Amino acid sequence: MEDVLDVYQRPYDPMRPVVCLDEASRQLLGDARPPQSMEQGKPRREDSEYVRNGTANLFMCFEPLSGWRHVEVTDRRTALDFAHVVKDLLTVRYPEVEKVVLVMDNLNTHKASNLYEAFPAAEARALGERLEIHHTPKHGSWLNMAEIELSVLARQCLDRRLPDKAFLTAEAAAWEERRNTAQVQVNWQFTTADARIKLSKLYPYVLP
Repeated sequence: MEDVLDVYQRPYDPMRPVVCLDEASRQLLGDARPPQSMEQGKPRREDSEYVRNGTANLFMCFEPLSGWRHVEVTDRRTALDFAHVVKDLLTVRYPEVEKVVLVMDNLNTHKASNLYEAFPAAEARALGERLEIHHTPKHGSWLNMAEIELSVLARQCLDRRLPDKAFLTAEAAAWEERRNTAQVQVNWQFTTADARIKLSKLYPYVLP
């Protein structure tokens, strides 16, 4: 925990940006019957019955100090999907930086070694050398600021039926553009000193 909190206290360094990564699954639901359009004096109405159209996965990459984020919609959340998201992060968004300081949870797909499953060894090695990885502790995913952005995305954009992956991708892209244009940041206040006081019960007691 303290490792991640110390990373969040670092001053902004454009050559070593701190990026938080997380993902969430989204169920795709269509209408069993066409909804009734809104009319004067009548709200829009939709039937309670719906059609299941499978699921999609959303990868959230979020740089809290610059107010940049990107949502990548994929069919699944495998090690290969993770590897391609990381490559895109390093080669498209941050091609010139020394390292990307990547904060994420301990999901089994969140490993630099998974790059070798997706790319030739030399390429995987080069990508991995440009990562500085910090994992949140078990049961400590709340320390990942990408989770905050996923929560905002769910409330502002995904709180309705989304029938298919294409529609979800378009909606997420529109939300992303608005947030990035506004450069919405996260001002993280919880520090290691705070943790040692407020979460003192989690620390081992050392006899004097």
